Amino acid sequence: MVHLQPHVTQEVITSTAKVQSPSHNSLISFLSLSLLCEREGSMVSSCMSLGLHLNPHPHKLNHHLLSSLRFRTKSKTHHHVSYTAPSDTQHRSLKHCGWSDHNLSSSRSINNFGLSRSGVISPRLSAMTGSEPDDFGYDESQFDPTLTNDDLKPTKPSQRTFSWLDMSSLWIGLVVGVPTYYLAGSLVDLGMAWWQGIATVVAANLILLVPLVLTAQPGTMYGISFPVLARSSFGIRGAHIPTLLRALVGCGWYGIETWIGGEAIFLLLPSHIKNSALSHTLPWLGTSPLEFSCFIVFWLAQLCIVWRGMDGIRKLEKYAAPVLITLTSCLLVWSYVKAGGFGHMLSLSSKLTSAQFWTLFFPSLTANISFWATLALNIPDFSRFAKSQTDQIIGQVGLPVFMGLFTFVGLAVTSSTSIIFGRVISNPIQLLGQIGGLATTLLAILGISLATITTNIAANVVAPANALVNLNPKVFTFGRGALLTAVLGIVCQPWRLLKSSESFVYTWLIGYSALLGPIGGIVLADYYLIKKMKLNIGDLYSLSASGEYYYSKGYNAAAVVALVAGIIPVVPGFLHKVGALSKISNGFVVVYDNALFFSFIIAGFVYWVFMSRLRRKQSSSSQPLL
Repeated sequence: MVHLQPHVTQEVITSTAKVQSPSHNSLISFLSLSLLCEREGSMVSSCMSLGLHLNPHPHKLNHHLLSSLRFRTKSKTHHHVSYTAPSDTQHRSLKHCGWSDHNLSSSRSINNFGLSRSGVISPRLSAMTGSEPDDFGYDESQFDPTLTNDDLKPTKPSQRTFSWLDMSSLWIGLVVGVPTYYLAGSLVDLGMAWWQGIATVVAANLILLVPLVLTAQPGTMYGISFPVLARSSFGIRGAHIPTLLRALVGCGWYGIETWIGGEAIFLLLPSHIKNSALSHTLPWLGTSPLEFSCFIVFWLAQLCIVWRGMDGIRKLEKYAAPVLITLTSCLLVWSYVKAGGFGHMLSLSSKLTSAQFWTLFFPSLTANISFWATLALNIPDFSRFAKSQTDQIIGQVGLPVFMGLFTFVGLAVTSSTSIIFGRVISNPIQLLGQIGGLATTLLAILGISLATITTNIAANVVAPANALVNLNPKVFTFGRGALLTAVLGIVCQPWRLLKSSESFVYTWLIGYSALLGPIGGIVLADYYLIKKMKLNIGDLYSLSASGEYYYSKGYNAAAVVALVAGIIPVVPGFLHKVGALSKISNGFVVVYDNALFFSFIIAGFVYWVFMSRLRRKQSSSSQPLL
């Protein structure tokens, strides 16, 4: 690095003018002006980010020269200009000057230099705008108001409050719930041995951990939520496609979890009410009026917590985690004592032949990965509040452990019921009702309600609410989005999804993985392979037609094509599973049973091919200086 002191500034400018072409006069003029302002003691910010083209014909400039200049003000008595070669490791240094990586590199077109794409002089100085540029060189005052509100803006340092313990507590609150308890038990019901069911769950979550951490990284690095991250790959307006698909799945899960909470209320009711005519199932409704009423009561109760926003959710998860661990341990100890150990569970062997096991294993693996695929997709909604990358990574590595331990509890307690009651009771709510006693009933209500709320709000409210906010920031707030999510949760009729193990695993879990798999593949391929982990935050909130993520009228055709390419191979298998097609080839059955893997890989590959060819085409059409 070469430091040029003020007393030799004029010599440097003069010598530079001799070797540079006339097209660099704008750059030289700016350099002179900046040094003059410093010498006069102008009270400007210590870092400056320009939003202008330095030449009417920027493609004629030497891009390497421009991208290697750094301007920095040290003090009023010691000024210098630093010349450094660009490198990926300089990101944190460049940000002090208000220049993001994309400000110093080509974006949509190499001709643009990543600077202001309109050609209009609009310098971003805090003294002029009244607001400080962020670490990555953006100014919130420049965000398009139709693309942002307080729920969509990048998080500030004061909002980064999630430690690794908070992230771990989040996952404990998510894992400890009735669906997780039911998950491994459903595999045993389908014929697996107890250890095969647990191994399948743990293996699935180890695989899931990779995309989970990778998708969380941009959330922590840039402080952006999933809807904003999706703008990078799908386009400013195209981001509505993946976020609304994710929201649809979230609404379905919200309904399932709320139904489970309603069953806990039903458990509390006196016997004469539960045996009344109101408990008779109505064919057109698919459930009884009494159970549906309990479902609505729990549905309303959750909304009170949702209105407190993300900080309220964080506190709920943090303080609920130890309570849930304690109640789960009590249930495990009770079943151990009453059944005289876990010998019966350990003696449960597989009912499947080797060929039948492998036929069941892969769709079960896909279903278990799909179980948290929703969170793996919108995990930036939470990781944006993490204090550091270390906190978000350490906080999430416990997921396979938590899942393995809790599914063990579910299997151990379920297998013990055949000894204690003479029949298998796989539903924990029915089990707690069978145990009886006022104290047990009250603890059951507390435990199931707490487990359901911690899972439901974090996993199934945040993503749909943010998707709706992204759809129209002026109309939707986080609270309004959560309210609409709750309404759609009723429309999904969760009591029908939970009617059998097969419909839960094969229809619901695998079915929606065909939607989320390709979205995950596209988002990760874009961020890591195409964008190289470098985002222009300002353009993520811009509707400028020349913005980096505007693509074609706000939509990235490559992402849409890749999404369709990932979904189409799974459609025949899904239609066959729901009975719309009577017969399909075995190839489509295999694809459907492994829908998440196929859709993820196909969509990610197609997107990478399209975008790579597009970028090469743009590079070849540019006009270099020499």
